[in-house]
Amino acid sequence: MANSLRKSIAVLGLSLMFSMGPWLQGISLAQTAPAKDSKAAKSSSAKTTTTAPSDSEIADAKAKGMVWVNTSSKIYHKEGKSYGKTKRGQFMSEDDAKKAGYREAKTETSTKAKPKTADTKQK
Repeated sequence: MANSLRKSIAVLGLSLMFSMGPWLQGISLAQTAPAKDSKAAKSSSAKTTTTAPSDSEIADAKAKGMVWVNTSSKIYHKEGKSYGKTKRGQFMSEDDAKKAGYREAKTETSTKAKPKTADTKQK
């Protein structure tokens, strides 16, 4: 009888520990904001922008062979209408973009189908 009582108490204790554990951790562990590393912020030459860069900044980046990374979609552009024009992005080298996990944008082609004329319709 004593043995089964010990097992029951052990099971009850484990049940309480597993059910109350997350709640107790939330109380006992104070969550602090991560410390800002000023060295890392200063060393980062690539800056995420929320506004589109100026035409001179775009021309300068193209001359340096930089790509425009859309930080929201994780896609980088080498050229085209989205180069430097997305809402959130930054310029960086293509190698850095690949290392950071961004993928290259598909080439821009005309996606509109040509309308069929009377000569091209097949019967």
